[in-house]
Amino acid sequence: MATQRERPYNRFNFLVDLGDGNTEGPDAGFAEVSGLGMQLEVIEYRNGNSRENEPMKITGLARVGDVTLRRGLIGSLKLYQWIDQIRNGDQNALRTVTIQLQNEDHTATVQTWKLLRARIVKHVSGPFNAKGGDVAMEEMVLAFERLELE
Repeated sequence: MATQRERPYNRFNFLVDLGDGNTEGPDAGFAEVSGLGMQLEVIEYRNGNSRENEPMKITGLARVGDVTLRRGLIGSLKLYQWIDQIRNGDQNALRTVTIQLQNEDHTATVQTWKLLRARIVKHVSGPFNAKGGDVAMEEMVLAFERLELE
């Protein structure tokens, strides 16, 4: 579903679905998503009787890094309930998290990232500062097993 064009898209129009089908309202409203990506390992191998002095490069395992999502603290316990499911061993706690980049007028999704078998591995609230005027933030880090782009 990726939509190609000559000029790059802006990075501030995106939707996040935490695996519950909801991209509307405060629970789905994230200010920042970072760390989307993947890396392929390369294994070097050379036979002892090879006529070339350079090793072959063989594609190894694909690795994905953790993704960090940040949003203003809204008093919702949904993220805590999800991480609580995970730490209590609920096998149904793994989710498919979807991040969709929208065009400028929010009428179409131009690219989608799917984080398969995702789970929260870190949840942080704050910092709080009595002299500050910033919004109180919460952050969660997701570990997942596979990244797919559409």
